[in-house]
Amino acid sequence: MRFRPITPDLLTTELAERILGAEVPHLRVAIDGAAEATATGELADALTGPLRVGGREVLRVSAGDFLRPASLRFERGRTDPDSRFEDWLDTGALSREVLGPLAPGGSGEALPALRNPVTDRARRLPRIRLGVPGVLLLDGELLLGRGLDVDLTVHLWLSPPALERRIPPDARWALPAYARYEREVAPASVADVVVRVDHPRNPAVRVR
Repeated sequence: MRFRPITPDLLTTELAERILGAEVPHLRVAIDGAAEATATGELADALTGPLRVGGREVLRVSAGDFLRPASLRFERGRTDPDSRFEDWLDTGALSREVLGPLAPGGSGEALPALRNPVTDRARRLPRIRLGVPGVLLLDGELLLGRGLDVDLTVHLWLSPPALERRIPPDARWALPAYARYEREVAPASVADVVVRVDHPRNPAVRVR
């Protein structure tokens, strides 16, 4: 892969311009990357301002609020990398409560969060109607290759040495899950936009 250097501010600007150029009622954007080592949520948050200035309503959703119940996630233990890869994300709920309603012909009303990942309790939040034109900014990990119906995918990519360097010690057990993701999904091959974030202050965008 070839990359061109870019500043964080210019990255936000270029992504916002690409999103604003899409003429659809609701554009569903997924920002994907290793949870403990990439700032997917920060990038999604940074996009909200420019998109609103550009006349779009924005709904922010984190995949971490759509995890399966702890009894299912931790059935094979709290630090099982295969469970993290296969069982943690409730793709059915995410599709049913967020992506489906914002698809063409959908109700336009989405659930902003399903479950508190710390307390494991349902959040019981009301649905939010996303105006037109509107943008869903969904951030999370291991999102690609799951059949999620999104319109634009952004993958924050780390080289294996950078991932090992940046992941916190108490999360190193998840490294095999990310290695499996690279091996089986190859997210950098399927994402619409790939950003190398080995050095967060000096990202680089893939050049096709």
